[in-house]
Amino acid sequence: MKNLEQHLSEYAKYHRDQRNIYTHYVGIPLIVFSVFCLLSKPAFLVSAPIFGEMIISPALFVWAIGNAFYIKLDIKLGIVMTLITGAMVYFAQPIAQNEVGTWLAISLGIFIGGWVLQFIGHHYEGKKPAFVDDIMGLAIGPLFVLAELSFELGLRSALKEEIERRSGPVK
Repeated sequence: MKNLEQHLSEYAKYHRDQRNIYTHYVGIPLIVFSVFCLLSKPAFLVSAPIFGEMIISPALFVWAIGNAFYIKLDIKLGIVMTLITGAMVYFAQPIAQNEVGTWLAISLGIFIGGWVLQFIGHHYEGKKPAFVDDIMGLAIGPLFVLAELSFELGLRSALKEEIERRSGPVK
């Protein structure tokens, strides 16, 4: 299995134009949120001794598996990602409770909007999206956005330097 630096560096090779990265700051969270909206139906209300009543849906399973992967790659980024995507799962629930037509229209509208931003960014970049060559790009994209935001906040400078050493600087 690749480590954090390898995954992010491979993904970064397709994302060296700052305008592309900025479109990803909005586009990728929209896509992830829309997937949680789509996966929040069907939902089942279950009683758990510790948690009380909770809603179980496919979104919850995808959230758990995805965040286990992120935590395995990097505990700090993984915990932050767990909190952010946990909020997304929470806010996806009310959308999934709408009638089927409304739920689909909202979820697919968000999904399409996110992808439009992605393709605008890749137009600036002049390169295809990373997932075209490596399907793991779909899983690494959200972590890349979080890492890039952390770099802008002055955090994780050693990680940023390693990614730039392997992939080149952001233009």
